[in-house]
Order: sequence, then structure tokens, then C-alpha cells
Amino acid sequence: MAASDRRTATLALAHALSAAERGLAVIPLSPTKLPALPSPHRGAPAPVHCRGECGLPGHGVHDATTDPAAVRALFALAPWATGYGIACGRPPHHLIGVDLDTEPAVLRRLALERGFTVPATVTVLTPSGGRHLWLTGPPGVVVPNSAGRLAPGIDIRGAGGYLVGPGSVTARGAYRLVPGTATLAPAPCPPALLRLLAPPPPAPRRAAPAGTPRGEGLVRFVLAAHEGRRNTRLFWAACRAYENGIGDDLADALTDAAVHTGLTPQEARATIASAARLTAPRGAGGRRAR
Repeated sequence: MAASDRRTATLALAHALSAAERGLAVIPLSPTKLPALPSPHRGAPAPVHCRGECGLPGHGVHDATTDPAAVRALFALAPWATGYGIACGRPPHHLIGVDLDTEPAVLRRLALERGFTVPATVTVLTPSGGRHLWLTGPPGVVVPNSAGRLAPGIDIRGAGGYLVGPGSVTARGAYRLVPGTATLAPAPCPPALLRLLAPPPPAPRRAAPAGTPRGEGLVRFVLAAHEGRRNTRLFWAACRAYENGIGDDLADALTDAAVHTGLTPQEARATIASAARLTAPRGAGGRRAR
């Protein structure tokens, strides 16, 4: 490894440890912005839905930890790492990342239309000229990842997602804090914005008539989604299905319902897979990220 590469890797670890000290769970990233450690299940004959229960590293954001010793161990396994990712949705911050690939004016215009103010908060400048705004959410509210749903050019990093941390170096350049925001704490997400990001509240429970297939209400819930809420409703319904042990049985019906509302099959399946990963129980003997 060249001296410049070693210095970049050393700085990435230092930044990651600093973030972990502030309660932000981190993982090492490669220059492509992807998790640096390969999956221990690569080459398996069938998809393996493991979030670290096997006890081995290489599970992406599920490896994220605030334990300094664990952070050092992860980076030691990935000496090629040039950056670090910060897991969103984790306590104590319940971080929500607003990824602006467009002019900040788009978010300000949305704020004006929806009645909220964009707060002063930690802001990271990306190599492409975009910005990452860090917000915090309340405990118990799961904000899903989304791309362009809030507005064109605005992506959201929520539960199961991660943000590239400031100080990271990628193939396209470095991520750095916007001057004046380094001393700020992540600001609470404005309630009006949170309502746009979070899944809708559960519909009132009604006793199903005799003979009604399990999960039919969740399918109807997805079918009733309007544009702008389709992915959110699908994610919420899929989470409830997996929590009740019928996720795999209902996946095809939920996919068909989502496609009927306008999502593509690929988008629908990706959202359902995200819900499956989020709600999967952790193994009693598995390694839990701290």
C-alpha cells in the first residue's frame, strides 16, 4: 500500500472513531462508497437473509457499531477502506439523512409549500456538489429510505441506510463539512417534514369476515396508495406482514398491488426486501452491532 493510501485509510479510521464517540454507528467504506467488507455468504446457492446473526462481519450497514474496539477491528479487516458510513435510524440520534442532489432551493420551496422551516444542522458537501443534511427523528418512528419520492433530486436515508461520513475519500473526491456546521448538533426533523417521510399510522383494526385470507387488508392498504405515498405504504404494509409471520406468503400479492398503483416490479420487490431485513428477528447467538 502506497504511503498516500495508508494516510487516507488512517484518516478514515480516525474520522470513524470520532463519529463513534458521538454515538454514531459506523462501518468502513471502499472508494466506491459501498461497504468495504464483502459478504461472508457470497457464492451461496440461494439468497441468504442474514443481518449478522452468523457472527461474521461483511453484512453492510448491519455491521455498524459505536464500540471503538469493534470499529478498529472492522477497519483492520478492510485496509483498503478510504471512508466510513454512518448508519441511519439508530439510537440515540435516530439519524435521518436528506440527500440533496439538486439545488437547496428545491428543499426550501418544498418547505414553503408544506409549512416547515429547514433548520440549521450538520451539513456535508459531497464531491458532486450535493449536500447531506443531518436530522434526528423521534424514537419509535421508522423512516424508510427513498429516492426522489419527496421531490426530484431529494433522496432520504433512513432505517437500513447510511450516509458517507465527512472526511471520507471516494473515487470522485472527498466529503467535507460545510463551514459553520461542524459545531452544530443534528437538528430535530420538523414535524411537517417527518409526516412526509414516515409511514402513515396503522389503519383501525377490523375483524375480518370468516374466510377472508390473512393479509388481505394490507393488500387493500397498498392498493389505496396515491402518488407520493406508494412506496411508504408498501414499506409499512410489508413490515406488518413480516412481523405477523406472513411476509413471504404475501410478498407476491403486495408486489402486484404496488405495481397496480404505479411502482415498478423492481421498486416493489426492493421495498419489500428492505422491510424483510428490518423486521427479521436477531438470532440469540448472533453478533449484535452496538
